[in-house]
Amino acid sequence: MLVTGLSGAGKTTALKTLEDLGWEAIDNFPIRLLPRLIDTPQATVSQDRNRPIAIGFDTRTRGFDPASILKQVRKVEERGTYAASMLFLDCAGRELQRRYAETRRRHPMAQDRPAAAGIAEERELLQPLRRWADSVIDTTDMPISDLQHEIRRRYALEQSPTSLIITSFGFARGMPPSADLVFDMRFLRNPHWDRALRPLTGQDAAVGAFVMEDPAFVGAIDRITDLLTFLMPRYQAAAKAYVHVAIGCTGGRHRSVFVAEELTKRLQASGFCPTVHHRNLTSRPVDAIEGHPVPPQA
Repeated sequence: MLVTGLSGAGKTTALKTLEDLGWEAIDNFPIRLLPRLIDTPQATVSQDRNRPIAIGFDTRTRGFDPASILKQVRKVEERGTYAASMLFLDCAGRELQRRYAETRRRHPMAQDRPAAAGIAEERELLQPLRRWADSVIDTTDMPISDLQHEIRRRYALEQSPTSLIITSFGFARGMPPSADLVFDMRFLRNPHWDRALRPLTGQDAAVGAFVMEDPAFVGAIDRITDLLTFLMPRYQAAAKAYVHVAIGCTGGRHRSVFVAEELTKRLQASGFCPTVHHRNLTSRPVDAIEGHPVPPQA
């Protein structure tokens, strides 16, 4: 698929989204080299030897000539190896002017003229390609997120499920930098202050029983489970590759570990396949980082 259109209309966003969907995306490619590209074998490490190719170009591409480009594409179609198509990104002139003014960039065809002049000249130059294109997206009233969604809707390959990662950690030892959602378990009773439980971890039954005795435990984990089962299908629809959920307590050895384990079991029962990781499970228990024991509530 050839991807082109007016400068500023969203070609780069479209190509990046296609690449995330599994396409082989190449930007600013000289179309005269198209036959040579097609004859080049794909990498032997590629898992899918027949994945589609998206080739981006515009008026700035070396050797740009609409008639020549269409001639090259027809030659490729005649070979019967590939089916060729074209996606054209269009946009109203007033919106393109606004975008260029907002970013303070110069239009590529109006280095020493008003942007409106360059936009009009480029639109006329691209007309043969717009007429030939079998798919046109007008991005005039589209924010980037809407364009990404439209590309996914039209061109998604077989979609891979979103990977769910659950990490337990200790706030005293730093937060996971890549977490999408963070839940703080420091409101629960702390097993660290029970001498018999201190050397154990949240993977031990005695610690789990201690945490579950807290009146807030059931309500909290029920709500977290409901939230994640609600969000995961929406992350999947948005083609988010990974969702990282971090469960924290003070030291990262007791409460967060147990809650992460219990949450994993509940999500598995709901049909999800989370991966659980305990970052601070083997850390040494230290009174100084745990603060002061909180007396049990009446």
